[in-house]
Amino acid sequence: MTQEQLKQAVATAALEYIRPKLEEHTVLGIGTGSTTNLFIDGLATLRGQLNGTVASSEASAERLRQHGIPVFDLNAVDRVDFYIDGADEANRALELIKGGGAALTREKIIAAVAREFICIADGSKLVHTLGEFPLPVEVIPMARSHVARELVKLGGDPVYREGVVTDNGNIILDVHNFSIPQPLDIEKRINNITGVVANGLFALRPADLLLLGTDSGVQTLKAQ
Repeated sequence: MTQEQLKQAVATAALEYIRPKLEEHTVLGIGTGSTTNLFIDGLATLRGQLNGTVASSEASAERLRQHGIPVFDLNAVDRVDFYIDGADEANRALELIKGGGAALTREKIIAAVAREFICIADGSKLVHTLGEFPLPVEVIPMARSHVARELVKLGGDPVYREGVVTDNGNIILDVHNFSIPQPLDIEKRINNITGVVANGLFALRPADLLLLGTDSGVQTLKAQ
């Protein structure tokens, strides 16, 4: 199967997982990225079976609206039943690296609110140790150099993602050559650097369910 077919398979699996759980008051959190876009397209067939959505990026919000799916401000809802999003990397503890699309902060906020976080990814995203994919860190612009120096002290090689401004008006540093055997510890340490808005490690709040697309079908991994 092609990577696109694997992405479609997990998007379809996520729709089938939530379909029997949808109620008229259900609010879905929707992430950002190519796999999530396929989920959004499929969700259009179920739009009458839920209350609406909250989105982690303006791009996802616009795609949802184009399908006639209501998009709410997170402050206007008192619950998010399911959060569906992809990942750039995942390990078997369902700890993730996210943020390749620069939406990591809003993704973290929705994941924190959601009752269940469903991650959808193709099999190439599953790794033993996180860090081969450069770790995105959202940073207040004036703190860019300071944060970069602190990330070097942690052992990484931060690179400014030129030309990218987040939906929050900030910049992204991508940390290369940064093996992360202890994601919980590293997430906390980066969070404590003054000027960091959020980093792309989802270890403090990992996924609850990982739907992984493989040539032999969709594998389901659950948090232990």
